[in-house]
Amino acid sequence: MFTFTNVCYKDILSVPHLIIHEKEITCIVGESGSGKTTLLRLLNHLISPDKGSITFHGENLLFLDPVALRRRVVMLPQTPVIFQGSLQDNLAIGLRFSQQPLPAESVFKEVLQRVKLDKTLGEDAEKLSGGEKQRLALGRILLMEPEVLLLDEPSSALDDATESLIMKIFVDYAKEQNKTLIMITHSKALATDFGDRILEVKGGNVYEWDH
Repeated sequence: MFTFTNVCYKDILSVPHLIIHEKEITCIVGESGSGKTTLLRLLNHLISPDKGSITFHGENLLFLDPVALRRRVVMLPQTPVIFQGSLQDNLAIGLRFSQQPLPAESVFKEVLQRVKLDKTLGEDAEKLSGGEKQRLALGRILLMEPEVLLLDEPSSALDDATESLIMKIFVDYAKEQNKTLIMITHSKALATDFGDRILEVKGGNVYEWDH
């Protein structure tokens, strides 16, 4: 799916060769500042390599329309943005940004159930707890039905139980829907539990673990 060939980005990352496979759970681990987020941002062309090439299904990312690419390859940042308004407003905003049609209200309700948010669609999103806001942002991504989900430590600020819950929601969704999931996690234990493949970013280089 994604193939890196002689990729360099500033003095942060150097990847002579890397393949990230389709319909797998790929976990990325490494120390803070090692280049994990840079690797993720390269995958949906939020940044471009200084040297080398990255292809997606054989097409160079540099020649793909960035907006069209980000409908297929969607990233959830470490601290997702929660907008003023209701839960339904927040769920719909990703679809609006990507110019996709809005589904029936029943679909929004099903997404709240999937992400374990026992709330009504009309409630104020800004009154949610930190963990609830993460799950709301997760629901926003799931509604977009991307081909690839990129997660930048989506649960790092949460307690262990909530972190494990959020990871499981994503992994279950990816497996049920045959999606590709690529996520950064600070927890090597969670990476081992959930990942089909584990990549470690260390000193600007990427290594694959035996798993």
